[in-house]
Amino acid sequence: MVNLVLVVIQLAVTLVVGVYFYKQLKQQKRSTPMVRREGAKEMERLNRMRSIHLSEPLAERVRPMEFQDIVGQEDGIKSLKAILCGANPQHVLIYGPPGIGKTCAARLVLEAAKKTAGTPFLKDAPFVEMDATCVRFDERAIADPLIGSVHDPIYQGAGPLGVQGVPQPKPGAVSKAHGGVLFLDEIGELHPIQMNKLLKVLEDRKVMFESAYYTPDDNAVPRYIHDVFKRGMPADFRLVGATTRSPEEIPPALRSRCMEIFFRALTPREIASIAQGAAQRAGYEMCAEEAETIGRYAACGRDAVNIVQMCAGLAQLEGRKDITSADVSWVVRSGHYAVRPAQQADPAPRVGAIHALAVFGSHQGSVLDIEAVSTPGTGEVTVTGIVEEEELGPEGHRLRRKSTAWASAENVRTLLAELGFPLGARNLHINFPGGAPVDGPSAGVAMAVVAVSALTGQKVDGACAVTGEISVLGQVKPVGGVPEKLEAARLAGVRKVFIPQENDMESLHELGMEIRCVTELRQVLEEILLPVTVEESAVEAECVPAST
Repeated sequence: MVNLVLVVIQLAVTLVVGVYFYKQLKQQKRSTPMVRREGAKEMERLNRMRSIHLSEPLAERVRPMEFQDIVGQEDGIKSLKAILCGANPQHVLIYGPPGIGKTCAARLVLEAAKKTAGTPFLKDAPFVEMDATCVRFDERAIADPLIGSVHDPIYQGAGPLGVQGVPQPKPGAVSKAHGGVLFLDEIGELHPIQMNKLLKVLEDRKVMFESAYYTPDDNAVPRYIHDVFKRGMPADFRLVGATTRSPEEIPPALRSRCMEIFFRALTPREIASIAQGAAQRAGYEMCAEEAETIGRYAACGRDAVNIVQMCAGLAQLEGRKDITSADVSWVVRSGHYAVRPAQQADPAPRVGAIHALAVFGSHQGSVLDIEAVSTPGTGEVTVTGIVEEEELGPEGHRLRRKSTAWASAENVRTLLAELGFPLGARNLHINFPGGAPVDGPSAGVAMAVVAVSALTGQKVDGACAVTGEISVLGQVKPVGGVPEKLEAARLAGVRKVFIPQENDMESLHELGMEIRCVTELRQVLEEILLPVTVEESAVEAECVPAST
């Protein structure tokens, strides 16, 4: 009797299970045609979308395809070739403002490296590009498109292997770039967690994965997954990181692993040539005067192309094939583009005026005019236009101190008396015109020279410019950014530049200017201050009021 009951129960269970699976199979058969129909509709819609093409944007049409198409970056490209086109390519960081060709240069250099004898890059070496500002990742390591992740079986979409409880490693960009170049744009914006992971990959040249669901002795796990968990996912690539930040803002751990290259900002003339070429590729005529106007307002090549694109749109609306000055003026005004004033050094000798050299922004050289006036008074020195205080250190540990520019001004005050130019009953006012606060010690020599000029009435040679830190003993100390400063001086029409002796390099003398390397302020004063003529002495005597 008991056996009969068990048999009946077994038959009932078998029947229920059979009916269940029968319904499931029947439902699957009914749903399969529906899924196929929906899939066919979506595929048809996708093909229709792919058949629609808008006109190619002008920015893509003017994108550099060869090295000569990249304007103004000959030195940067040469450095990048030296780093990547050899038997031992290195990681590299490229600094520079946006829109000057960093990405295109990196892509072209890899293609050139593939053709170089002895290169480790194969003919099919990949160039993987990512933007560090939008690299998303999950702190639980569920998803990480840069480093890679493990798709554990508990997550949706784990697939057939997931059903069997097998964790599946998913390669990230570092592995997809294996054997090639990983280009990380705006690498300075990368999240600190991702940065630390990336540094580990650069060190080990592989990615190690972990998963609580991985069992080394599980025979159901495919052989390649065992190999990945034991030996890691290959990630032997060369990193090319581009950033608009300054080197001081990049983590030292990353900088120590990379060579560093600087792509300079484009000059107005170079941007004008980009605008001229963009107009030609767009099929419009544009005079050189209009291109020069665009060069004065556009901050980079991308801005120039955008202005040309909009000017071409205005011309098209009116049925014209030429871009006029009215078109450029309207686009500049409506887009609120700020003019970039052309720096031109005044060669006329002047009392209390000197050309100083500085660096600002993304290592761009600049010519600054410093002026000084001596008036009757009590021996006071006033300096305007410089940063008086600055903050140093990370958040939570900020230190406030007087800026180095203000320290240089105090050195000049002491040095004047040491050199035999006591203020006595004279006040001295040194000013940095232009509105932008100046910081840094490199204006020290210029402040000392312009102060002596104002006190003695001697004119400063307007064809000269100076840079260098000044000590209280009158010594000229080295400063940074000398190549960029000299290039700015050359473009401004300066014929002679005084630089610290310790900054002297052979390449600096190839710029077509006279470079004077000095160690003491007296050397600068002897050459840059012009002697007072008899006529000037008479005029000065007439202007001095009688003493009471």
